Amino acid sequence: MSSNTAASAPSTTFAPDEGHGVRARWNRFAELLTRLVPHDLLALAARVGIAAIFFLSGRTKVEGFLMLTPSAYELFRTEYKLPLLPPELAAHLAAYAEHLFPVLLVLGLFTRLSALALLGMTLVIQVFVYPDAWPTHLSWAALLLYLVGRGGGALALDRVLRIA
Repeated sequence: MSSNTAASAPSTTFAPDEGHGVRARWNRFAELLTRLVPHDLLALAARVGIAAIFFLSGRTKVEGFLMLTPSAYELFRTEYKLPLLPPELAAHLAAYAEHLFPVLLVLGLFTRLSALALLGMTLVIQVFVYPDAWPTHLSWAALLLYLVGRGGGALALDRVLRIA
């Protein structure tokens, strides 16, 4: 191998960071953002945001305290048409889940379990009910996966009760 060939090969190492370049400034800015937007804040926002979506959906299926409306049954009979479950059972399960798990998420109680349950519900909705709504369902899944993977954060009852 000639010295000419070795000299023309591109370097695989980066120049030392001088602390004044664009990359150094960007990295300092990114570190600042990491400190300003901690996991605990992200987890709280994810918990409340996704809980609101499911809870409000659940409220459209009931009157008063969890009394299913005739229109809820009709939705499950004619529009949702889930396989394997009778529409009446599916309507009850969905309405109860859309009330219970969001409340648990807001409280930060059994966060990972609640997020997994709503993630499963999201998957069912995506596959069997509204397959063309994947961008919406993907955004729900992203929030829920964050909570499954990282938990509810310091502002959650899970932390107070030392539940992983």
